[in-house]
Amino acid sequence: MKLTPALLVLLLTTMSFGLYAQKQQSVLVFTKTEGYRHKSIETGVALLEKLGEENRFDVIHTEDASVFTKDSLSRFNAIVFLNTTGDILNKEQQRAFEFFMEKGGGFVGVHAASDTEYEWPWYGMLVGAYFDNHPEIQEAVIKVKVPTHSTCAHLGDTWTRTDEWYNFKNISPNIKVLLSLDESSYEGGTNGESHPIAWYQEFAGGRSFYTGGGHTKASYSEEAFVKHLLEGIKYCLYR
Repeated sequence: MKLTPALLVLLLTTMSFGLYAQKQQSVLVFTKTEGYRHKSIETGVALLEKLGEENRFDVIHTEDASVFTKDSLSRFNAIVFLNTTGDILNKEQQRAFEFFMEKGGGFVGVHAASDTEYEWPWYGMLVGAYFDNHPEIQEAVIKVKVPTHSTCAHLGDTWTRTDEWYNFKNISPNIKVLLSLDESSYEGGTNGESHPIAWYQEFAGGRSFYTGGGHTKASYSEEAFVKHLLEGIKYCLYR
């Protein structure tokens, strides 16, 4: 569902009157951009809506930052930043997001979520690292670091796929790396032997999961990536 301001009012009203009495989990998918806009955003949103239908969690999509109030965010269990870019929240909205995490919320960052809010240190720690630069789209080998974690248990020891591979800066020491790039398998990597590309962490009372994949439209029909992303959402929803 695409969330406009009018639909937001309607949604929150119906929630308040108990029409969601079964306590089904709710995910807010946020795609606001103030920098580069990925052509895959709409494809990604469609996938997340489909995954919600198939896995019994509600998906609400918006690019309206006014949803970031303490009251509005309290209706959601997890927030997905899907290829967001730039400075997208004001100070009050930032504080509402911080409060959401402190109350046990979940955060899922996809690809350009790390190309977002460079001047907000709390967000940098939440997402786990900031985008620095990237080479051309190409195939690379990914090393599976935690094969028992639900987000990569289906992948084996390595995973070979094509995407836009970010180099990162300001990598948080608190992240738990799930997947790392083998820089010898492609051209343009600058993080060296330790080049994380997906990770998770407990953060500020909630949970955070980030995957560097998801630049291309093809990612969102790639079975292994879809499973990886779905399990990341589940990790943040179900504690």
